[in-house]
Amino acid sequence: MLKDRDAIANLAVKDLARAKKFYEDTLGLVQVDAEDEELIVFKSGNTTINVYRSQYAGTNQATAVTWMVGDDVEGVVRALKAKGVAFEHYDMPDMTLEGDLHVAGDLKVAWFKDPDGNILNIVNR
Repeated sequence: MLKDRDAIANLAVKDLARAKKFYEDTLGLVQVDAEDEELIVFKSGNTTINVYRSQYAGTNQATAVTWMVGDDVEGVVRALKAKGVAFEHYDMPDMTLEGDLHVAGDLKVAWFKDPDGNILNIVNR
């Protein structure tokens, strides 16, 4: 029923203008739509991300969006760091921390947060 349908990520934020600046200027996403002062839609690859205003912003304690960046994960980490992104460091079983990357075998993952505390990550897949 849904296997051939695109999915859209939804991220709650408190300050839509601050979120717009982060998602456009820091992450390089392009706004493709908006609804008043309540929602901004960003294009990311072949998908979209809805960033919407909510009183519940920042309450999710799990990863909300993952970008699969392939072999350039180290380069993406460097580029994001140069734009002021601070990476999260977690104590993960069976993973070692190498700089800002959590590594397990050939898997490399880096987590960071948007200004509202939504947890985002990049992975070398």
